[in-house]
Amino acid sequence: MPTPYGSRGGMAFSAAELHVLRRSLAHALQPSSAPLAAEEAQDCLRLAQAVDEAVREAGRLRAFVLDDLARYRGALPGSLSGYLELLRQALAAGYEPTPDDLAALRALRANPAAAALLERARAVAERSVRRRLTMAQAPRTRLLTLAGGREEPPRPAPAPKERPRPERPVPTPGEVFPPRRKPTPPPASGLAVM
Repeated sequence: MPTPYGSRGGMAFSAAELHVLRRSLAHALQPSSAPLAAEEAQDCLRLAQAVDEAVREAGRLRAFVLDDLARYRGALPGSLSGYLELLRQALAAGYEPTPDDLAALRALRANPAAAALLERARAVAERSVRRRLTMAQAPRTRLLTLAGGREEPPRPAPAPKERPRPERPVPTPGEVFPPRRKPTPPPASGLAVM
């Protein structure tokens, strides 16, 4: 079974799995050749299921590491060395620091290791923001289809939906929070005179 390799989505395959993968890729590149035998098709199916399981395992591993990082961040400053080591490993594996990570590192910048990691995390965060902005501003191009594929007709744009009107009007702040009344002074009768 393929296993997750690192947290960047890498996967490690055995020699037998690579053999199955190579056969299925060769068949996909030359579909005019003879169809796959039943045994080869079963091998391909088992490999696909194993790859799916490895992807799920990689996701579980990544979620565990991120939860662990959040626990260490929550226990700062007592967990400083563990947090810095986990964050260093996560950054090396492609983790994009969150604003909480940057705030925690700013609070700890008196420590030289935290200050160095803060600069690295800032650089990674800035690159991430620039990449997302570039992707958002990039013009969308149509994907070309391969020969033999069918082209779908263009879909009409959906009509804007109107929001349903509430059955009763929304109350005003004066109705929800009535004005406070000034307290009335107590009656003058019954007071003791000195």
